[in-house]
Amino acid sequence: MRVGLLTGGGDVPGLNAAIRAVVKRGEGEYGHQIVGFRNGWRGVVDGDVLPLSRQHIRNVLPVGGTLLGTARFHPHASDGGIDAVLATLEAERLEALICIGGDGTLHAASKIAEAGVKIVAIPKTIDNDVWGTDQSIGFDTAVTVATEAVDRIHTTAESHNRVMIVEVMGRHAGWIAATAGIAGGAEIVLAPEAPFDIEKIEKFLKHRHRAHASFSIVVVAEGAVPAEGTAMHYETQVGKFGEIVAGAIGERLKAEIEKRTGFDTRVTVLGHVQRGGTPTPTDRILGSRFGVAAIDAVTQGRSSVMTALRGDRVELVPLAEVAGKVKHVPAELLQVASALA
Repeated sequence: MRVGLLTGGGDVPGLNAAIRAVVKRGEGEYGHQIVGFRNGWRGVVDGDVLPLSRQHIRNVLPVGGTLLGTARFHPHASDGGIDAVLATLEAERLEALICIGGDGTLHAASKIAEAGVKIVAIPKTIDNDVWGTDQSIGFDTAVTVATEAVDRIHTTAESHNRVMIVEVMGRHAGWIAATAGIAGGAEIVLAPEAPFDIEKIEKFLKHRHRAHASFSIVVVAEGAVPAEGTAMHYETQVGKFGEIVAGAIGERLKAEIEKRTGFDTRVTVLGHVQRGGTPTPTDRILGSRFGVAAIDAVTQGRSSVMTALRGDRVELVPLAEVAGKVKHVPAELLQVASALA
């Protein structure tokens, strides 16, 4: 069997572990030929292929990023895109396609599946917002990086009696903010799921600094916004591709906190640091498990499904139930972050 493989959307640590698992299991156990596509769905449309064998995956397990490259391109949103995908798959004589990506890439996968292509998907995103799975590839590494940053910022915040704002990724869901905020001991965690009141933040910081501390750490997700009807007006700043402008909410919070409290306030925007570098053991293991499960599913003739971590088990869930949905941070986790302020 000839099986296609692509990675789409933003890169995350652990992608190479998944690619490695697909190739080793597919070639070694089943005798399949694995054909990689460079730069995500764009590579499928353009027919940009890279045959994958064991020699291509040596020593990639601890390497971040993706050896296949990636791009934010969705064929169903481009004129003739789906037809081009179908033409490439026919030309390459591919019987199935394994697609590794986040919400946008998986939504595209569902559209290609509707066109009759056998597809098995693997979820990856540092935002951890893919519906249907407890965890996605890349999330654990991002939280580890963010937590270490908060740990380091604590010392300079305390030394200089400052309010330190740490902006992390998370447009629609605040998983990194909530988990890194709890793990790093932040005083305030702001997530898209719970719009904030700047006046309550002001009162909290003034009380804290007056009563028992001279510094505070605020962790904010890039997609956090003030609640309607509150004293701070802010519209999320987006770029030409719809991405949130890094640092926008962090800088606005800095200005508001300094104006309202008089406290020296600084901002650290972690940005792409969160998605780069060496994957943690957890992401290497998860990527490996998802890769094996995906090629097993293809071999069994499964289609239009996604690998998912449910508890300690890897299961297959229908792709149609996942596409277009966002997994939000539960209220209980946000309450824990608030309770530990």
